[in-house]
Formats: sequence, structure tokens, C-alpha cells
Amino acid sequence: MKNFSINRNRKNSVPNIRKQQGIVLIIALIMVVAVTGIAVTLMNSSSVDIKITNSAQERETAENSLIGTVQKVIANEAAAGGNSAFLMKASEIPEGGFGMDDMDGASNTMTNLNNGALDLPCPRKFNFTAGVSCNMVQVDTTITYGTKSKHTLTISTGVAQEMASLNTGG
Repeated sequence: MKNFSINRNRKNSVPNIRKQQGIVLIIALIMVVAVTGIAVTLMNSSSVDIKITNSAQERETAENSLIGTVQKVIANEAAAGGNSAFLMKASEIPEGGFGMDDMDGASNTMTNLNNGALDLPCPRKFNFTAGVSCNMVQVDTTITYGTKSKHTLTISTGVAQEMASLNTGG
């Protein structure tokens, strides 16, 4: 067995311990700074992910609301019977479009798609029906959504309203 001598000279042993404590402190501070940097990076990326997710949810909510509004507009015009805006002649619809009633915070505009002199035949269902033409119109429904209403979403719907052919061209 070997004998180890214990250095009882305090002058030499105390400074070594103090030097080691300083190095440990510096290494610990470097590790704290590194871990803090990683934590900040992860927090920033997670907040961006949350913003993207919220934005996607807002758009989907606005889109679903807008589809419902389009269906309400068409149902209201269908319920109007002979007073429906869909039965307006091409000459009665202004060039820039006809402003329909706003509904559920959405603006509705109807534009004429009958640009020719003659009435348009209806899109085929089963068999051709003589004497029936269609009034082709487009309904644009627009809604704003998002924080501070920065974004707009528009759905354009084509409507073919059957009516007796007058061959008036407007």
C-alpha cells in the first residue's frame, strides 16, 4: 500500500479551490445563457405557430359564415317571387352591378352576365325546353374578417334564373 501525504500547507491548497470555484461559476453562467437562448427561441416559434393557427381558424370561420350568407341571399331572392332581383332584365341592371341588401355584415352585389342581344338558353338539366331562357347573373358576396378587419373574402356565385323568353335582348 502506498502512503499519500496530505498537504497541510494551506497557502497552496486554498487558492486552487477558489480558482476552481470561479471556473465552475463561469461554466454555470455560460450554461444558463445557452439554456435561456434556447428557451426564448422555442417560445418565439411557438407564438408564431399560435398566430398561424388562429389565422387559419379565423379564415375558416369567415368562409363558413360567408357560404351561409350566400345561401341566405339566394333563398331570400327565391322567396321574393316575382319581385326577385334575379328576374330583372339585363337593361335594368346597372353597368357596375346592382347593390343587394347587406346581410350578416356581408355586402352583396349582383352583376349581369347577359351581354348579348338575345336571351341565353338555360344550362341543360335533362331535355331542352323551347321558350324558356335564363337570366344569367353573378352574385358577389364579400365579408371582412380578422383582427381589425384587415382581410376580405369574396364568394362569386353564378345564378341562372329561368324565365319566359321574350327575345328582347334586354
